[in-house]
Amino acid sequence: MRALIYGGGAVGLGLASCLLKSKVQVYIIAREKTVRSLQKDGLLRTGIFGKYHAGPSKFNCNTSLSELDRQTFDYILLCTKSFDSYQAAKDLNEHKSLFSKRTKVVLFQNGWGNAEALTSFFDKETIYTARVITGFQRHKPNEVEITVHADSIHIGSLFGAGLSVVQDLAEAMNKGGIPCQTTNQIGKDIWAKMLYNCALNPLGAILDVPYGMLAEHESTRNIMNVIVEEVFAVMKKAGYETHWESVKDFLEVFYGKLVPDTAEHKSSTLQDLMAKKPTEIDALNGAVIRLAEKFDIPVPCNSIIYNIIKFIEAQAFKAKLIP
Repeated sequence: MRALIYGGGAVGLGLASCLLKSKVQVYIIAREKTVRSLQKDGLLRTGIFGKYHAGPSKFNCNTSLSELDRQTFDYILLCTKSFDSYQAAKDLNEHKSLFSKRTKVVLFQNGWGNAEALTSFFDKETIYTARVITGFQRHKPNEVEITVHADSIHIGSLFGAGLSVVQDLAEAMNKGGIPCQTTNQIGKDIWAKMLYNCALNPLGAILDVPYGMLAEHESTRNIMNVIVEEVFAVMKKAGYETHWESVKDFLEVFYGKLVPDTAEHKSSTLQDLMAKKPTEIDALNGAVIRLAEKFDIPVPCNSIIYNIIKFIEAQAFKAKLIP
């Protein structure tokens, strides 16, 4: 099996470590600093699933798809931030030589709307989506730590395509250390993660606390409860479903299992803001707000949280520009 990791951030390197451990031929597209570090010291994974090191000779890494000399791949794992989905899809489309008839693109991204960004360039049967509730943190350009894990990675199609063609990828992930399975309910999984992320991610970033602390205080629980209620209402009105029939059912699992399992994790939004990078808020609460506007549903709490993050993001970017 040959796999291309498009995006060498924390998630991309974490997934690459699994595939390398499973003896998959792995190619990584990453930024120049990351590529230099990987070529010098290899890829190191630490954390709750154990330590694993792949030396520089065990994989290939490049800064551009143009550097891949007539290679074709069984799987292309899209691990960019959600705001880069369209540009990544465009880049891949301009390098069709990487694709064989059986190549599948699998999205390992946060938020809602990423798969739709790829439909401008690829057949729906080519596009698969993964739901990940595992925490990855990159401490150095070539080092990733797996910090928390709430459930298996799920891989499926939002467009009704078959699952047999991604079974090998799921098995390789399993063999490499992170539980993974295919599912025909990936849409429900993604909306479950939207409920989880929209409540925890921006609020954890604004208050600079791990997820567990948000659940310990009545004040923050009240905010998260309203966010979830709004997201649930928009999801239903837009014709989507998740695994729970009511907000109450979801919140029982949210506070009883999901938050405790990831209690020590600090949100990716917070990590992006600290690094003075753009956040994925537009694919999270922002996506909810856009759907809400389409169906004329008020979502004041999501709007407030979204706009606070956009303000902090703008200030962080402004500070980065000032010498």
